[in-house]
Amino acid sequence: MPKTAQYLIRIDDVCPTMNWAVWQEVENILIEADVKPMLAVVPDNQDDHLKVSPPRNEFWHLVRAWRERGWTIGLHGYQHTYVTREPGIIGINRYSEFAGLPMDVQAAKLRMAFEIFRREGIQPDVWVAPAHSFDGTTVGLLRDMGLRRISDGFFLFPNLDSSGMLWIPQQIWRFRAMPFGVWCVCLHVNTWGQHDLQRFRRDLKIYRKRMISVEDAILRFGDRRRDWRDRVVAGAFPRLLRTRLRLRSWLAHMSSPSPSPDLENRLQPDLGTSFERKP
Repeated sequence: MPKTAQYLIRIDDVCPTMNWAVWQEVENILIEADVKPMLAVVPDNQDDHLKVSPPRNEFWHLVRAWRERGWTIGLHGYQHTYVTREPGIIGINRYSEFAGLPMDVQAAKLRMAFEIFRREGIQPDVWVAPAHSFDGTTVGLLRDMGLRRISDGFFLFPNLDSSGMLWIPQQIWRFRAMPFGVWCVCLHVNTWGQHDLQRFRRDLKIYRKRMISVEDAILRFGDRRRDWRDRVVAGAFPRLLRTRLRLRSWLAHMSSPSPSPDLENRLQPDLGTSFERKP
């Protein structure tokens, strides 16, 4: 195992109507730093909250170009619309595009998502669930359809589960100094401004020597079986996260005369909003 922490970058909500002005700067920063991120691409976006800019007609050409550059392309659900209140396996958010749906419904969504990628000549490298919410049925269908890598889970290192699915963990939403482990930083750039871009550039300068790609992670950990340490961390980490967020919510409530937002909608503020989302 590496003796120091290593970092991956995952950028969610990549679609034809993403924030292209911000993305251009993000892309330039990544290229300058020679960092190969994971891009979570929505096959058929129907989420109005991701319609930030006019659609780019050359979007899929750009996706193919990113792939040729060695960047990882993730399958980010199907339409990025939430239809259930199920938290799924990860348990961060109580809304989902997949978790809790019957197998035939999930299978239809996944087949349509894969078909869009196939039509565009792209084979997805990894599954990235919208809102981190999917269930065992989703995992089984992905395996049967040939996609055996998942970007999610609160582990210290990538690992194979008992069914042969490789889980590449995703645990943090901004860069943090960690003593060891493989840490995936999930970023949502559609809402970024200049301050966020400056922080991103600064973070890459600080952590550049410890950045790895998904391909690096697969080469180093692709045969590593899940063990008891993974299960302990996966069980403890979400509880610590919820405790921290409850404390943050309580402090915000004590310091403000207005009521604090419902905890369910704050469990991971960087992931998006609640199931009943408002503009």
